[in-house]
Amino acid sequence: DLICAALIEERDTEIALSPGFWWGTSLLPGAPITVEDIHNMTSISFPEVCRSPMTGERLKAIMEDVADNLFNADPYYQQGGDMIRCGGVGYTIDPRRSYGQRIADMTLLKSGQRVEAGQEYMVASWACGADNVEGPPIWDLVERYVARKKVISSAPVSAILKIDR
Repeated sequence: DLICAALIEERDTEIALSPGFWWGTSLLPGAPITVEDIHNMTSISFPEVCRSPMTGERLKAIMEDVADNLFNADPYYQQGGDMIRCGGVGYTIDPRRSYGQRIADMTLLKSGQRVEAGQEYMVASWACGADNVEGPPIWDLVERYVARKKVISSAPVSAILKIDR
């Protein structure tokens, strides 16, 4: 949530997408956030933060693709990993459903408005994996955000509105 909040504020976007990494140590409430902590969570070989318009349809397709990598009924198509982390957008997920039907009820958290397929939203993301991506490295962006905020709330802001089972 910290990384997504930094992406939204530092890149002036409505939505943030962050890869679902599992490395780094947990930060305890009240503990200082160090530069080392930030690098433990963000140091990868493609750190540039992209900022680009994206339709609601494309956003849903990305989320469906990641969900399919995790929940495909055929284990040979399960590619593992983690669900993409989202900031600024909430959704419902039903892992039992098929591709294209797992993600629903996409909502902009700030306004409560539904994400519309044909509407464009400004999205910040990192770990884009593409050549010639222009943007600051994620660790610089998060360092600036933390330095400016001084105190970071430890209360999580979950993008998952509901998990249907």
